[in-house]
Amino acid sequence: MSLIISSSKNFFDIKGTLDRNSVSMFQKEFENVFEKLQSVTINIEGLKSIDKLGVTALAKLHNEALLKKTKLSIIGFGCKELYDDFKTFDAA
Repeated sequence: MSLIISSSKNFFDIKGTLDRNSVSMFQKEFENVFEKLQSVTINIEGLKSIDKLGVTALAKLHNEALLKKTKLSIIGFGCKELYDDFKTFDAA
């Protein structure tokens, strides 16, 4: 399944697979998003799988939000790989 990103104002719904084949589309969608919006919410409930490049793309988006002092919320249960990566990152 490919990546599908739908949005309404500052809410983004992500469905499918975030991997090396779709990460460029993800990055393009969120390019300069923090110049346009003061807060961004990403729902990953429909994310079926994610690889290391997908996790890195989300982490970079998180870091950009911190640098620009904007709010980024990632909501939904999504896929286990993402939570495992962030859990490992927090523990380090």
